[in-house]
Amino acid sequence: MGPILLALALAVLAWVLVVGDLVRQHRPVWHWYLIGYPVTACRVVFTWRKVAMLNDFAVSRRPPRGLLGDLVVKGDPVRPIAPRVSFPRATPRGLTVAVRLHAGQTPATYMKAADALVHAWRVHAVRVTSPERGLVLLSAMATDPLQRPGLATAPAELLSALIGALENGGAWVVNLRLVPHWLITGATRSGKSTVLARLITQLASQRVALVGIDCKGGMELGLFTGRLSALATCRREAVAVLSALVVDMQERMNACRTAGVRSIWELPDKLRPVPVVVLVDEIAELYLSDGTREGKAEAEQCSTLLLRIAQLGAALGLHLVVAGQRVGSDLGPGVTALRAQLGGRICHRVNDAGTAEMTLGDLNKDAVAVAQAITPEERGVAVCTGPDGGWSRARSHLTPTDKAVATSRKFAGMTPELPTVHRALVALEGENK
Repeated sequence: MGPILLALALAVLAWVLVVGDLVRQHRPVWHWYLIGYPVTACRVVFTWRKVAMLNDFAVSRRPPRGLLGDLVVKGDPVRPIAPRVSFPRATPRGLTVAVRLHAGQTPATYMKAADALVHAWRVHAVRVTSPERGLVLLSAMATDPLQRPGLATAPAELLSALIGALENGGAWVVNLRLVPHWLITGATRSGKSTVLARLITQLASQRVALVGIDCKGGMELGLFTGRLSALATCRREAVAVLSALVVDMQERMNACRTAGVRSIWELPDKLRPVPVVVLVDEIAELYLSDGTREGKAEAEQCSTLLLRIAQLGAALGLHLVVAGQRVGSDLGPGVTALRAQLGGRICHRVNDAGTAEMTLGDLNKDAVAVAQAITPEERGVAVCTGPDGGWSRARSHLTPTDKAVATSRKFAGMTPELPTVHRALVALEGENK
């Protein structure tokens, strides 16, 4: 009997260890609701007053100054009162707490204390939003939702691409109709090329012309040659392609003016030209020159042409997606002017604070700090902006090389022709010969 009981005890112990390990790794929803949420909710309730006092959330109804005879005495507020807080509400990935602000308080105080809340409540992250005046919503996430993001879905729409998953579990969608131009930054192996590949594979099945500019010899965008209407692999070819697109843009302007409309989307379907998405990989290669007169002239041409397309192209169906490791004023004044026209921003892990500031600083200072906290192990994780002006952490879906090549071949027959661009490249080949 003894050996049987011992074997049974060992089997139960092994089962508990295996199941417990799986639960700890995958964190199913039922585990959070059954165990995680009650424990975390208790931490929120029992630590709130102390957290509020240590992080200047609490205020006193009595002034910090008082009269002692003829003297004005200043000291710490007596009997501070913590802001009113709702009971923690469970969500599939964490919990939310609504806080009613004291008079004179702003959400900025709570944003600065986000790290303190993370440690006090022992959660992965705390996001601070203000859904209405006088109210702050604290959203605590128990674990990193981007560590194993699910395959989100989104409705198919022209010039819309499903890139990956957002931190809140929603779909990360880049819609060029809503935000026509995008800037993507990130260090080497941070996920920048993954976003470009995912964007192309999503747009490949749509009636859209894709133009690639990859001055690294076409190593990245060359995988999609069959689906690209044109591919420039050096700066000289980039100048020719961009110049042809500006000429095409002028023709679209004339068509809209003749028809009495303000954009190509108001034209009849038969007269509407095909939308064009220009994808630039490694923007610095277009702006840096070798010091020669020809190199400087090409860099200035690229800067001017990109800026013209960004300023005028949205209503004419020309869209820019610009990617680079380093985006700063040291590349030239044209980069700053171009950045101002790129309303959509995606920032992966960067090697310097300046690039994160250039990417997100003019939109939201808090997003800069979150982007700088991305670690090398979080490949594909980025901070992205939305059409509503807010920001969120997100993770792109990986597109393997074989899938990229297969997509290019599958939709090669749908590649629209751009006669103006084709003639410019043919003329350039003739000059080189």
